[in-house]
Amino acid sequence: MIIFPSIDLKNGEVVRLIQGDYDQKTVYSPDPVAVAKKYEEMGAKFMHLVDLDGARDGNTANIESIRAIRAAVKMRLQLGGGIRSAKTVDIYLNEIGINRVILGTVAVEKPEFVQEMLAAHGAEKIVVGTDVRDGKVSTAGWRADSTLDYLDFIEQLKSFGIKYIVATDIARDGTLTSPNWDMYEKIAKIAGINVVVSGGVASEEHFEKAAKYYGVIIGKAYYEGKVDLQKCFLKYQTS
Repeated sequence: MIIFPSIDLKNGEVVRLIQGDYDQKTVYSPDPVAVAKKYEEMGAKFMHLVDLDGARDGNTANIESIRAIRAAVKMRLQLGGGIRSAKTVDIYLNEIGINRVILGTVAVEKPEFVQEMLAAHGAEKIVVGTDVRDGKVSTAGWRADSTLDYLDFIEQLKSFGIKYIVATDIARDGTLTSPNWDMYEKIAKIAGINVVVSGGVASEEHFEKAAKYYGVIIGKAYYEGKVDLQKCFLKYQTS
């Protein structure tokens, strides 16, 4: 299992939202580079970055912070939020050196774009974020809901050649309750898909339950002192 410590960026600061609500924001650090370095010192091998402003507005609002993080750490980085054009994908992968980009809104609205990016960059560099509210896929920084069933969506992604998805139950995100294990069990039945657990992680027990999946994202639980992240890296991280 890969443990992905998370940095969510808004206005260049490290923040967390509750259930994706931009009005329920907590700022944890004004210095994302320092947070990234701390993660790496603790043993992180792969970090999860989200440009929240980009996710909401479809732009690259926090690109300078992202550049600075990439320059400061050696670990692999995956990035989501506002990535909706081939040019943006190219900038992040080839100019800045992000290891994987996460497509969200564009994967729902223009599924052919996923196929184009897979053809251009390969399945190891393209991830799709599957953000779920009441069983349906949400878009635009979780502000818009589609009528697309999340399992149907993932089956479609598999047919395109996608290998990695980040699946988030929006109702659990930032709540420090528990991931939606039933959702992940259903996704795991789709052969060939490597799923990253996201949303609701709050204890070491959750790491134990997530260990059978490809990866798990940890954010608020670390910032709030709910888990010993360094211990979890040593105990659960396998790649």
